[in-house]
Amino acid sequence: MRFNYRNHVRGSLIYAAGDTAAALLQHEFSWSRLLGVAFIAGTIYAWEVPTYFRWIDHRVPHRPGWTAQLRRASLALAYFNPLWIARHFVFIRLCAGQFDQITWDLLPMAARSFLLNAPVSLLVNYYIQNKLQADRRFLVSALFSGVMAVYYALSANW
Repeated sequence: MRFNYRNHVRGSLIYAAGDTAAALLQHEFSWSRLLGVAFIAGTIYAWEVPTYFRWIDHRVPHRPGWTAQLRRASLALAYFNPLWIARHFVFIRLCAGQFDQITWDLLPMAARSFLLNAPVSLLVNYYIQNKLQADRRFLVSALFSGVMAVYYALSANW
């Protein structure tokens, strides 16, 4: 396990910014949500995402050819699966104090969000896993996730 101060700060700021934009669009802004998402992103996400990316590096080393590159991107896509998205929805509701909205209904909502997003996410993860240096992957992934936070928050209303 590695501690990377930059990842923790960047994760906090980027995820919180994306989620705050989503909350403002939905007229659901709260300080507890902002601080909670910043904390979760700066701790859990800032540790687990780079750890998983290192696992991908170990499992499927960089090689020329589309097969290995597509496997790397697919493994990243598999990580950000409907259960990960549902967990993120739970974190948001916990931080916002919306305990009554934590139901099994989050799972189909997360699955729909994942399926609608999968083609774009596969392309972005292809770029992240195959074109970026290891020390930049979490930053770009967090930026993409910040943008997707807006998408996921809005998709909750769709």
